[in-house]
Amino acid sequence: MKLFKQLLVAPAALGLLAPMAAGATEVNVAGVSDYAPVSQDAVAVDQVTSITQFSDVYPTDWAYQALSNLIERYGCVAGYPNGTYRGNRAMTRFEAAALLNACLDRVTEVTDELKRLMKEFEKELAIVKGRVDGLEARVGELEATQFSTTTKLKGKVDFVMGGVSYGGEDYDLTIPTRQIGTTDDGDAIYYKDKGKYLGQDAFTFNYRATLNLNTSFTGKDLLYTRLRSGNFNTNAFSGKGYTGNITQLTVAKSTGDALKVDKLWYQFPLGADFQVYLGAKIENYYMLGAPATVYREILKDFKLGGYYGVYGASTSPGAGIVWKPNSLNDPYDPKFTVAVNYTAKNGAKGNPQTGGGIGTDTSKGKFLAQIGYGGPQWNINAGYAYIQDGMTVGYGTPLGATTKVQGGDDESASRGFSDANAFALRAWWQPSEASWVPSITLGWDYTSFSHDNDQGAITVDGTTFDGRNKRKQASQGWTVGLNWKDAFLKGNLLGFAIGQPQFETERENGTPDDGNYAMELYYQFQVTDNIAVTPAIFYVSRPFGELTGSGPRTGGENAESFNTFGYLVKTTFRF
Repeated sequence: MKLFKQLLVAPAALGLLAPMAAGATEVNVAGVSDYAPVSQDAVAVDQVTSITQFSDVYPTDWAYQALSNLIERYGCVAGYPNGTYRGNRAMTRFEAAALLNACLDRVTEVTDELKRLMKEFEKELAIVKGRVDGLEARVGELEATQFSTTTKLKGKVDFVMGGVSYGGEDYDLTIPTRQIGTTDDGDAIYYKDKGKYLGQDAFTFNYRATLNLNTSFTGKDLLYTRLRSGNFNTNAFSGKGYTGNITQLTVAKSTGDALKVDKLWYQFPLGADFQVYLGAKIENYYMLGAPATVYREILKDFKLGGYYGVYGASTSPGAGIVWKPNSLNDPYDPKFTVAVNYTAKNGAKGNPQTGGGIGTDTSKGKFLAQIGYGGPQWNINAGYAYIQDGMTVGYGTPLGATTKVQGGDDESASRGFSDANAFALRAWWQPSEASWVPSITLGWDYTSFSHDNDQGAITVDGTTFDGRNKRKQASQGWTVGLNWKDAFLKGNLLGFAIGQPQFETERENGTPDDGNYAMELYYQFQVTDNIAVTPAIFYVSRPFGELTGSGPRTGGENAESFNTFGYLVKTTFRF
């Protein structure tokens, strides 16, 4: 046996042999007979297999671990039938030599067994060694060519094919020509004749591509950069079609096929319970403590449980802070969260006199505060937003969602309102396991408007109204969203939502009739882990609200009713 293998066991065995009594100088040869060779049957009977068999050995004993190793690892302690070790008794050198020899013999047996196994599996071990060497080489190549040691790149591409059609009673989609001037000879010059809609928009094929760069320098912070490109330009899915943004899809992005920085912010923890956000391009709902929804929407109207006054935002410079107490405890425990943030649509502009800056009268800013309570399975939260003139107040009917009026006989008439106060309530619940019971999201929003000056005439979609006695005072909207996970097949998702996109509910010296309804239904097929195909349909009644039938751009002057029906197939690729 090699010397180093003997030394492995020797300290453990010798640790049990010392200290010996100072007076034990006489040789006790008779005691050696206890270690004389015996039959294997006898050894099997007297062999100690666990240190717990000794009633007088405790974990606090200084040699407890050494004795445990000799018993359980090497199996060379035997001859204690009464279950007591009597560790404080002295032993002779002959007794010590016999015990040490028994343990070394056991090590020899184990070593011989290992050699036999190594010989038997020599080919397999060589194969494993070759594979390990190959993996080390591949890891070296990956490290040399990796994208970044601090950044993770994830991407997504959405293809959307579909269109919309229109219906109603006595509607007319003809958009007449409009004279815009005269030639030198006095002939009229007309705006390009847009002709007549054929009851539907053309079938289109659009895309949106997204690259997400997640960078961390400490493991707890995040520098988030989102690059996007898309060609949703002037169709109904982009919110720039005949009915405006009420039919806009969440995936619609119009960049003219150019790849642009769409979002850019940095977030970091402040202590154990706070998260701080600083963004050059951010929206307020990215800085929330409680998620506003668990519903996955198709139409942007249903985003965040209702894309209205509080959460309807615009990419802007902004900052925020989120408080999540007890964030280091069990994540499934319900807890309170509080978030406050500020965004300014004109925050990147440097001349507040002409409209711009942060914290000025012309910032087009929005201050948001949210409080929530709940956990991963359910949550109830409330939000408040103070909105400056010109900042986004969400999607809905032209009167319900407009932020600006035009016309009037003074400079102030170009302002839609001096400020607005918006309130939002959200509640959602999702089952712990997929079943026929869906997740549910409920959302309700209310926005009140104030006016410092008389507004003059209101012009919306080319139609002018008397604004002096019809100033908007309030608008509302609500949403119910349902999702069934693993519907019909594992991995698939069924979704349905219904609600009223933001519509005008209060007005000076008048009662609005601006109500409408929207609904959507879709089924997502998870083809592979990285590819999903989602056919969807949606319906919007009275997309123009009270303005229905008021002019050529709102269903025609004689329209009694007007509605929109959309159909599409969305294919999503993730990488």
